[in-house]
Amino acid sequence: MKIGILSRRPQIYSTRRLEEAAQEHGHEVHVIDPLRCYVNITSHSPAVYYRGERLEGFDAIIPRIGASITFYGTAVVRQFEMMGVSTLNKSVAINRSRDKLRSLQLLAQKGIGLPVTGFAHSTKFTRELIDLVGGAPLVVKLLEGTQGLGVVLAETDKAAESVIEAFRGLKANFLVQEYIGESKGCDIRCFVVGKKVVAAMMRTCKEGEFRSNLHRGGTAIPVKITPEERSTAVRAARIMGLNVAGVDILRSNHGPVVLEVNSSPGLEGIENATGKDIAGSIIKFVEDNAAS
Repeated sequence: MKIGILSRRPQIYSTRRLEEAAQEHGHEVHVIDPLRCYVNITSHSPAVYYRGERLEGFDAIIPRIGASITFYGTAVVRQFEMMGVSTLNKSVAINRSRDKLRSLQLLAQKGIGLPVTGFAHSTKFTRELIDLVGGAPLVVKLLEGTQGLGVVLAETDKAAESVIEAFRGLKANFLVQEYIGESKGCDIRCFVVGKKVVAAMMRTCKEGEFRSNLHRGGTAIPVKITPEERSTAVRAARIMGLNVAGVDILRSNHGPVVLEVNSSPGLEGIENATGKDIAGSIIKFVEDNAAS
């Protein structure tokens, strides 16, 4: 097979591992910077060009589209779809998962457990918004934030009001969520490939922090998840339409609740924590589904 990996940085761990795994499986693989692509949008002969050459003969594309380039990156993925190339995650699914508000609404509609979440525009309803999620402590989360950036824990109602007012002053879109105190600064990253969880790790925040992201200094260990957690992760990925996803779950007193569904989950932390060949699992999925 001829496989393209859409990634801005070929040197990062996730891209390198996918490239290595594809080569180990005997495939021809090319790393393509989506921002250096340009497209010809026609009905009779849609095309993607890269560095002056038309990209042809690809059997499958693995999108590694960062949040900062979602608009253009998914446009390139969509163009490959127009060309009949199999894409690991569809452009519409990537866009769906990147819209945090929309994704939570879709998950809630299908009965997935979530932290109590509020969203409002008017400044007149700040107090009501805080009460809606049970009061402080609570979490205020920018809709555009990634890797734990733009996420603030407000420990008092007054602090929550100040953070909300500050975000509104910046004309930023944000969510207000209940704080799941019983999770004790830990969350579970479930790595979904196809219809199963191929690996899971528990991430624990560093001292003085409440965000467990590895980019924020958190630590990770392999974890055995419950059947309910496994089912929740797989269902969440399916609702988003993602074949590969990182589903972040908190253990609450009323069962697993989903924090986020990531369409380009990193491989380094979870492969190192679990010792599993996740890149190989992804390539095997591509093999099985590009041919079908």
